[in-house]
Amino acid sequence: MSSQKKSVGVIGLGAMGRGMAGSLRRAGYEVYVADVRREAAEEFVKDGGVACSSPAEVAKHCDILVSVVVNAAQTEEVLFGKNGAANAMKKDSVFVMCSTVDPHWSVALEERLNDMGILYLDSPISGGAAKAASGEMTIMSAGKPQAYAKVSGALEAMAAKVYRLGDSAGAGSKVKIINQLLAGVHIAAAAEAMALGLREGVNADSLYEVITNSAGNSWMFENRMAHVLAADYTPLSAVDIFVKDLGLVLDTARASKFPLPLSSTAHQMFMQASTAGFGREDDSAVIKIFPGIELPVKK
Repeated sequence: MSSQKKSVGVIGLGAMGRGMAGSLRRAGYEVYVADVRREAAEEFVKDGGVACSSPAEVAKHCDILVSVVVNAAQTEEVLFGKNGAANAMKKDSVFVMCSTVDPHWSVALEERLNDMGILYLDSPISGGAAKAASGEMTIMSAGKPQAYAKVSGALEAMAAKVYRLGDSAGAGSKVKIINQLLAGVHIAAAAEAMALGLREGVNADSLYEVITNSAGNSWMFENRMAHVLAADYTPLSAVDIFVKDLGLVLDTARASKFPLPLSSTAHQMFMQASTAGFGREDDSAVIKIFPGIELPVKK
């Protein structure tokens, strides 16, 4: 990077966006941030960032704008809502979209922004808050070479793995929802396995120890069932996230009449958990839908 600091904007300072903004600062970027929670943006000032009052204000300062909000509707608001970024973005600046969305929506957004002279990267992310904070997450991206030429340094500052999956939008979002298919099914299966163990009177800590050292283990079992053992359902990724993401998986498959029996079942499990009042809890709370079991309590 040249001695003159380059500017990057980050919209959305949740569990992932906050860590990504910090990684950019450590890499030497001048980082402008905005969030619907004004206090979240102001808190980042302590780390050397610049708080802005709106996406439009961020866009005035930056040629790269990274959006880390929950879904397509929030992304639309970031771009085209009141004080949205799109009309304030300079020609040939880049909008990096990091949400999990319908791939067809992402393709349409690229066309809309290109018509405005704005470059676009379809760039969903994975890895969780800890990897976002350490700059070690994964980015599944697709977009025009001109966009990559402008943002490659920023992407590498935020992620250990940056996959370039195509020269136009859509491929990044398709790969992300396939990842979410696996993640959601694995969490649901992990919860089912732990619930069966509890029902059969197996010691939960012993079951966890054996499974995490056996062929049946998965990253999701090891990570999420630790939350269950600790009786800590603080939402690092919430039940309602998988209601949304597995819904996107099923919508994508439905369009081509492709059967996804495991995804459908997992989606129903997360919806049941949400309806029961656990939607804002950690996604491991899907285990709470199983009847007749006594869950671990905080020690």
